[in-house]
Amino acid sequence: MFWGRISDWVPPTTRMSQPELMTPREFELQALPHAESLYAVALRMTRRAADAEDLVQETLLKGLRARHQFQIGTNLKGWLMRILTNTFINRYKRGSLERTVLGGPEVDPLSDGWISTETMRALRDPESQALRPILAEEIQRALDSLPEDYRLAVLLVDVQELSYKEAADAMGCPVGTVMSRLHRGRRLLKGRLVDQAQALGFGGAPLPRSGPGGEREGNAGKADGATEQDALVDLQEYRSQKVRAR
Repeated sequence: MFWGRISDWVPPTTRMSQPELMTPREFELQALPHAESLYAVALRMTRRAADAEDLVQETLLKGLRARHQFQIGTNLKGWLMRILTNTFINRYKRGSLERTVLGGPEVDPLSDGWISTETMRALRDPESQALRPILAEEIQRALDSLPEDYRLAVLLVDVQELSYKEAADAMGCPVGTVMSRLHRGRRLLKGRLVDQAQALGFGGAPLPRSGPGGEREGNAGKADGATEQDALVDLQEYRSQKVRAR
């Protein structure tokens, strides 16, 4: 009688290939480096440190249990962000917040410069700890003030650098909807950051006052021939001035 493994009875050419599965330890080693990014998004979602920690812990636990669904070699951070977002929606958003339907045309947000890449990188760069309290006072307050779906799109794409497809999977909506929400979120965030910069006395001519929906009304306050892009504040200068003032 043959006492070997059952799989040894099957000729190699007829064996079904099995998906590669990470061990719990392998998953831990690959997932934990993303914990800080997960927490940063969770904190902006929940606005409470304790809730953010619970959300991240639940996300990692769900990821561990569902690791067989993750395709090794693909974007683990994006996969975890999708679990985080779905968990947030199920636990908080659907339970206590009214979901707003945000429609609108599909647009290309790449044409909308709103703040520099360097500024947003400071939110992600571990070496920028000294600047984070300064950024938190203005940028994170402005982020928190955005409507829920706009804020989530900005967090996932601009702060965490997920692709449109990854953000769409995380938010459970089409790519075009992500682009539309990102476009509107960027416009609102840009206006609020410029307002704060103008209050400090720099950043160029004042922009027109925001309308009821947060959009800028008309072209009042701009120099002749100037565009809204021309009046954008230099947040590097903004940050430097705040440092000098401390």
